[in-house]
Amino acid sequence: MEIQKPYLLFLGDAPDALAAKVAQGIKQWHPEYCVGQYRMQGCNADCGLEDIDIPTAHAKGAKTMVIGVANRGGFISNAWIKVLQEALEVGMDLAAGLHVRLNDIPELAQTAHKFGRTMFDVRFPTQDFPVAAGTKRPGKRLLPVGTDCSVGKMYTALAITDELAKRNEKVTFRATGQTGILVSGAGVCVDSVISDFISGAVEVLAPANDPDHWDVIEGQGSLFHPSFAGVTTGLIHGAQADALVLCHEPTREHMRGTPDFALPEIDQCMQLNLAMAKLTNPAVKFVGISVNTAKLDEAKAYEYMTQLEKEVGLPVVDPFRQGVSRIVDNLLA
Repeated sequence: MEIQKPYLLFLGDAPDALAAKVAQGIKQWHPEYCVGQYRMQGCNADCGLEDIDIPTAHAKGAKTMVIGVANRGGFISNAWIKVLQEALEVGMDLAAGLHVRLNDIPELAQTAHKFGRTMFDVRFPTQDFPVAAGTKRPGKRLLPVGTDCSVGKMYTALAITDELAKRNEKVTFRATGQTGILVSGAGVCVDSVISDFISGAVEVLAPANDPDHWDVIEGQGSLFHPSFAGVTTGLIHGAQADALVLCHEPTREHMRGTPDFALPEIDQCMQLNLAMAKLTNPAVKFVGISVNTAKLDEAKAYEYMTQLEKEVGLPVVDPFRQGVSRIVDNLLA
């Protein structure tokens, strides 16, 4: 799935900044992909880009309008349809990571067909994948794993990719979720792949490469989450990772969305992830821990990370507060 760049980011009528987190992620990590933003009346989100209309965006070179809104239920409202049709009519493709497919909306499908445009429903893979072989392949791979869902695995992967690139290392970010795909412009949404083929899909996504090339693969779910451990397992085996980074949010009282399940202990989580990863790469190791300390004040955040670093003997950082340079130092050591 290769989405044409640059983008016009569609914020629609997003009620708040969080609802436009997809657009914000694209703007944060790849501002060079963005020609501007399109906001409808009542929009309360702002990515800090120029507000431009669709003809102006097309004249500036925009090739795809990306729906940067992640609304509850993942639907496309009737109010959006005329705007999306206008983008198709002027010559842009559309891309979205919502639960509702762009291609299932008759008005959009008809307009796209009439004007020869492509609509990317990035949550839904468009190719078949093989069963994984597990055969050792050249190249290096890093995979963030989590104590829970939504603890910063994508942010950590993007930050590590950026840091490696700054050091002139060969590196590619490999997106495995809808937001990561829209941020990077390519990838496969593994939670929509049939379970027998998840590992094979990751082998295709991060194939054999130069011996000194790093693929930084976006992590998903958690081995300890009762809903998503299966996706995580397939991803771990297909990644054949040389290096793992544990991602953690320390203030949670239970696994996200499942109050009957407590978060695992850090050591317990690391040991199980290593055991699973060693099936396809016996030499795998942890190189650091990435902690989301957004809900802690600065003093408590640094106190927590200092103590955890003493316990695990690995670099412990908050990538938002500190960056990931210490993890990358350890990775390349």
